[in-house]
This record gives sequence, structure tokens and C-alpha cells, in this order.
Amino acid sequence: ENEGRFLAALKSDLNKAPQDAFMGEIDFLKNDVISLLRHIKEWTKDQVCEKSPLTILDTVFMHPEPFGTVLVIGAWNFPLHLTLAPVLPAIAAGNCVILKPSEISPATAQAFKDLIPKYVDPKCIKVVCGGVEETTELLKEKFDYIFYTGSTMVGKIVGAAANKHLTPCTLELGGKSPAFVDDSGNLEFMVKRLCWGKFNNSGQICVAPDYVLCTKEVENKMIPIMRRVLKEWYSENPEISKDYCRIVSNRHLDRLQGMLSKTNGNVVIGGKTNPDDKFMEPTVVTEVGLDDSIMKEEIFGPILPIITVQSTDEAIKIINGRDKPLALYVFTDRENVQEMFKKQTSSGGLVFNDTIMHLSVEELPFGGVGASGMGSYHGKHGFDTFTHLKPILKKDVGWLGEKIAEIRYPPYDDKMLNMIRMLTKNRALPGLGWLKTGAVFILGAAAGYAAHGF
Repeated sequence: ENEGRFLAALKSDLNKAPQDAFMGEIDFLKNDVISLLRHIKEWTKDQVCEKSPLTILDTVFMHPEPFGTVLVIGAWNFPLHLTLAPVLPAIAAGNCVILKPSEISPATAQAFKDLIPKYVDPKCIKVVCGGVEETTELLKEKFDYIFYTGSTMVGKIVGAAANKHLTPCTLELGGKSPAFVDDSGNLEFMVKRLCWGKFNNSGQICVAPDYVLCTKEVENKMIPIMRRVLKEWYSENPEISKDYCRIVSNRHLDRLQGMLSKTNGNVVIGGKTNPDDKFMEPTVVTEVGLDDSIMKEEIFGPILPIITVQSTDEAIKIINGRDKPLALYVFTDRENVQEMFKKQTSSGGLVFNDTIMHLSVEELPFGGVGASGMGSYHGKHGFDTFTHLKPILKKDVGWLGEKIAEIRYPPYDDKMLNMIRMLTKNRALPGLGWLKTGAVFILGAAAGYAAHGF
């Protein structure tokens, strides 16, 4: 109904093409809504738990209940999707939400402020627009849960504010997500998927490949393919391409320009900027060292450094020597190499032979580990994030139940202690399969008796 308004807002904030807006923002949210509506009755049911010998006569279950009032602080790089994606499961779980969209994407924030009150009771969702001052004031309040998407630096501030009230929180942060490419598989396909993940949204994606690790031989093969692919996608002059996004603000462009100007590497593709248009073309830098200016912080822009390594082991050592990334991309057809990265590295998510697409699988949780964040969401994982599973024990008060219970009452003796230890020992109860066997046996015996009796 309001697709036109959001398309215009995303165009204004980031110069997003309609295809990117639908694929990465609007339709993503529509599918989330469809999934929540399909599963909400199932997810809100009480969950029956396994019993022990001590609770054989009792009812043991968990009841899903909302935390209460949730503060959601949205991001600017996907200002529609990343702002509403946590709001949807929060509401589905029964919470109320204070929504703080990013001031860096003002057109989308204004759309939220104008449209949400028309469709949702303000007692359920309240939109608060503003900048650092307003966010700071919000964080002084006591919430039942806080969900933040953004930079690690601000994430630490949000986490500290939550700690003051012992408020649980999810921090969806970022970091330098590496990509490893070896000489197996179809390099053409690999480069396309790598470049799409890096230069989509002008590299302003928390899970965009931040740097590439590969041998010099693979690098020499990749560069010509990258140059050709980027030309096919965005033309000789990406600035006039209707499919290429812009940097969100001049402050962010200045940061990227400063990073690029200090590099000791070689700019082999791109490097051109236009501050008047907040434009930076897709840029690839080779001969980059681990101590280079580009490697000191998350790039969050269309600059792709390539670091050459001698082996897979060296690449893994470099990855493990840095903060745990939000995503790790490994391009290889070798099963043994995939196993190495799976078992020898730690990251929020691991994708083989593609980038970013794990976010589209709602059955997979999305979140970071270590410096790249805490907590996760998407699909059922999102519903669980905003749900407190209240454990409930409903005791039997019949005579048999009391007979079992009275062994805990004084006065104590050794015989009763042995009984208590036997009943409290952690053991699995037999399954119900024996009932079927027993029923068949009894039925057979009864049939045999009847045959002989008559």
C-alpha cells in the first residue's frame, strides 16, 4: 500500500534502485510477516517438557510470555529492513515497542513517523525520531529488552546503558568479515558473488566481505574478472548508473576517502569519488598489509583490499588473529578446506561459495559472536529472542503424589536417603513403545484364552 513512499525514501537516503529496495528491504519484510502469521499459533503454545521419576505424576511445561516493553534502535544502511525486522517478532511475541529509527536516513525515519501511527495503536508501537541526544535520553530509561543494530563503538554504549538496569539486549554489530578464495571451482562465478556482496549498497552492509585472502596466483586471475564484471554491472562510469548506491553522508565519505588516501596498497580498480554526489566508485586495492590503514577498522564502503597468503593455514591464522567476524565467506570446492574453516574458525555465520545469502534463510539464526555482537534473530529465532520461556511445574496433590513427596520431609534416616538418591538420579524414563508391545501381548493372551475357553 505504501511501497511508493518507501521506495522514494530509500532512493532519497541511499539512491537505492527499486530492485535492491524490493529484494533487500520491502519483500524481505513481507516474507517475515507471512512467516510470523503462519507460525504464531504454534510458537505461542505451551511447550511440554520431559519428565523425571520425581515428576512422573506432575505437569511440566514452559509458557512463552513477552518481556514487556522493548527498545529497538534501527540502522541506516538498510533503514527499512533492519529497523522493522526486529520489531515484527517483538510484536508477535506480545511486546510493546519504542522504535528509534536512524537519523542518518531521514526520509525513511520520517516515513515511519508518518505511517506507523495510521496502522498501529501508539500504545503498542511508539516512534521516536531524533539524533544522539534523543537516543541518549532513551537509554536512560528502564526497558525490558533492548535490540540495537549498528557499529561496535555505539554497541558498547548501548550495552553499558542496558547493564545499569540489568536489561537483556541483543547487539547486532559488524566488524571485518573476511573472504577466502582458492583456485578450485569456477572463479568467474565466485568473483561475481564476491563483488555483488561487496559493492551492493555501495558496500554499506554489516556482512559485506571486508577483505579478501588468496594466493598471488588467484589474485592475478581475479582482477581482470572483477574489472570486467563491474563494467558490465555499472558501466564505464558507475556514477551515472541507476543501479549503484551512494554513500549515506559526506561524513562517511570523508572517512572512506581518508582511509584510501593513507593506504600503502595499489588501487587497481576505481578510487574515484565525488563529494557533491556522495559517490565513491567500486574500488579494489592490492599489495595490502595487515597493518594498512584499510585494515584498522571495518570499511563499510565500496573498498575491497586483497591480502595475499601462501596457504589455507596462513589465511586461517590471520582470521583467528583478529576479532571474530560477523560473517566468513569461503570460496572453494574442496571439502577438506571447507572442513578446516568450519572447525578451525569462529564467526557469526559461515557461507561457502556465496556472500550474504545466509540472511535470506529464516531457519538460520543471524547474529554475531564476540566483538561482532551478541544474540540472534530471524524466523523462530527472532520470536525466541523477544520471549521469556517461563518454566511451570504443576504438582499432583493426590495421595500417591504426596506419598512420593513425603520422602523429603524430616525426620531423615539412611533408608529414606537412599530412596531420595535413587529417585533424584538423572535417568531417562522409558518411552511409550512398551505400551504398544504390552497391549499386543495382552490382546494375544486374551484371544488365546477365548479360543481355548470356547
